[in-house]
Amino acid sequence: MKSNLLNVVPDVKGNLIPNAKISDSSWFRVGGNAELLFEPADVEDLHYFLKNLPKTVNIFVIGGASNILIRDGGIPGVTIKLGKMFNKITIKNDKLIVGASVRNMFLARYAMKKFITGYEFLSGIPGTIGGAVRMNSGSYDKNISDILSKIEVIDGIKGIYEISKNNLKMKYRETIIPEKAIIINAIFNVSKLNKINIEKKVRSIKFKRVSSQPINSLTGGSTFKNPTGKKAWELIDAAGCRGLSIGGAKISEMHANFIINYNNASASDIEKLGEEVRNRVYSKFRVKLEWEILRIGNLIKEF
Repeated sequence: MKSNLLNVVPDVKGNLIPNAKISDSSWFRVGGNAELLFEPADVEDLHYFLKNLPKTVNIFVIGGASNILIRDGGIPGVTIKLGKMFNKITIKNDKLIVGASVRNMFLARYAMKKFITGYEFLSGIPGTIGGAVRMNSGSYDKNISDILSKIEVIDGIKGIYEISKNNLKMKYRETIIPEKAIIINAIFNVSKLNKINIEKKVRSIKFKRVSSQPINSLTGGSTFKNPTGKKAWELIDAAGCRGLSIGGAKISEMHANFIINYNNASASDIEKLGEEVRNRVYSKFRVKLEWEILRIGNLIKEF
């Protein structure tokens, strides 16, 4: 089915790409195309687009695509990818103002150079700040919510506005953001520390990540959330799933909470493997694992 979205979306300064191949930007390197990809030229372009977009058209924002699984049928509606105009960091009034498309690891390095502490954990999290805020990403006992002050979002009705951290209701791997609102900036608190101590923390995190995670494989990061009081990888391992495979997808033998695309897997292979793991863990421990990886799009191609 050919998409007719180009006929109904507003004219913009940025790029509109129908049937866009976005799987190459996904860390899994799998999945179908985006029905329509929009790359806004700037904030004004994004606001104009959202304001004039028919309310019936679904939107999805893609960042570093490090913790998502794009299904084989592709993403219906409009997929929005924020570019270099949203990739800026400034310091103002003892706050860090960070664009949504800034890479987490880049922010960690930036903070280290400025003697700002509390951001070291981001050196172990792939992806971008926008996605990290939306998921309240974290590692090594630290979360985005620990350093966040507020966010700046944009939508087609209210335009640009701020939401304080207290109103985001941030929990483990969850942030409540108004429907169809898009994060454009995150505003963080600033605390200073000796640069040598910051560098030690970053080196320690890098060593732990390299030695315990399959970072050189095609993967989407941690597959499942940790159940309360438990570790997902321990449950998966104890259920006999380490090394388990379906099609070209396999549970990493290095870290049991990582699925890797080791042999030209399809998105369906990866999702089926994840569901098989969930079934085995529930059967053995009566614990329902929740997906941490965000699965998006259609199972079957429709456009």
